[in-house]
Amino acid sequence: MSPTRPLHLAAEIGGPPRYDAASHVTLARLAEGGALDYVTLHDSFARPGPDALAVLARVAPATTRIGLVPTVTTTHTEPFHVSSAVATLDWVSKGRAGWQADVSSTEAEARLFGRRPAAPATALWREAGEAADAGARLWDSWEDDAEIRDAATGRFIDRDKLHHIDFEGSTFSVRGPAIVPRPPQGRPVTVVDGTSDAAREPAARHADVVHIRATSPEQAASLAGDLRRRATAHGRDPESLRILVALTVDLGDAETAPEPGLESGPQLAGRGTYFRGGPVDLAELVIQWHRGGAVDGFHLTPIAPERDLERIVNGTVALLQHRSLFRTFYPGGTLREHLGLGRPANRYALADTSGAQS
Repeated sequence: MSPTRPLHLAAEIGGPPRYDAASHVTLARLAEGGALDYVTLHDSFARPGPDALAVLARVAPATTRIGLVPTVTTTHTEPFHVSSAVATLDWVSKGRAGWQADVSSTEAEARLFGRRPAAPATALWREAGEAADAGARLWDSWEDDAEIRDAATGRFIDRDKLHHIDFEGSTFSVRGPAIVPRPPQGRPVTVVDGTSDAAREPAARHADVVHIRATSPEQAASLAGDLRRRATAHGRDPESLRILVALTVDLGDAETAPEPGLESGPQLAGRGTYFRGGPVDLAELVIQWHRGGAVDGFHLTPIAPERDLERIVNGTVALLQHRSLFRTFYPGGTLREHLGLGRPANRYALADTSGAQS
C-alpha cells in the first residue's frame, strides 16, 4: 500500500445512553468542523434508548457533510428491514450514510426475541455477511431511473426496472425488490470490524471499510495484508478496501503528556486498543503509522466524548491539517467521495445491458 494515499479519520460519538439526540448532534458537528470522514454510533440490543439508526437520522438534517455510520446488529433482525432503514438514512442525509454490521452473541439478547438461541461466532458472522450481500442486492433492485413520477399518466415507477433478488441465505431468504428507491450513493458504505477471525472473511468479502485492532504498525500491516489477500480471492480490487485502526483514546492528561504510544492497557468498551497521552502525541502516532503505509487511517473512540473529541479535532486534527497531512474541507458531498470510493454500478442494470447486447 502506498504511503501517499490520503489519510482517513473517523470518530465514535457514543458514550452513556441518552434518550435524546442533542449531544450527538453537538459531537457530530464538532467532528464535521474537523472534516472527519465519518462518525459512528455504537449500538446493541442491550443498550437503552433510541437505536443508533434513529439517532443518526436525527443528526442528519443538523449536519451537511460528515458521514453517519450507525451500528446495526444483523442477528435477530430481518435483512430486508436493515437495508430499508440504511437506505432511508442515505436519502435523509443526501448520500452520507453507512452502517457497521455487528452480531449478537449472548443468550440474554437472544431471549429478548425468543426465536432462537445464541449461535457460535462463525455462524453469526456468516449470517452477517449474507445480510450485507442481500442488502447490497436490495439497494440495486431499483435501477437509478426506475422512478417516473408522471402525474399525468399516474405512473410512479417503471416496473421493468425493478428486480427480484431471490436471495437464499443460511437462515433467511429475501425475494425483493426493495421498498425504498436506490440510495443516492448506490450502496451506502458497509463497515465491519475485521479483527476477529470469524469476522475477517465477511469483512474482506463485503465491507468497504474495515476496522482492525493492532498494537504495532507491523501487526496492522499483517492484518491489512490478510484482508486484502482475502478480498482478492473473492474477485475484489484489494485497493478498494479502506482499513482503519480502531483506537480508544484518553486525552485527559493532555497537559502532563505521559509517554506516547500504544499501550497494552485495557481494551475499554471492548472496542479498540487503548491510547493515553496528549493530542500532539496522538498526531505523531497517526503520522508514523500512516507514513509507514500500515493503514489508511484511524477510527478513534474517545473515553470522554465531549472532552476528548474536542481535543482530537482542535488539537490532533488541527496539527495534521497544519502539516498538510489531512484535508481542511470536504471535496465532495457523499461518504463514498470522502473515502475515495466510486459509486457502484447497478448489477441488474448491467445484466440487462449485457443481455440486450448479446
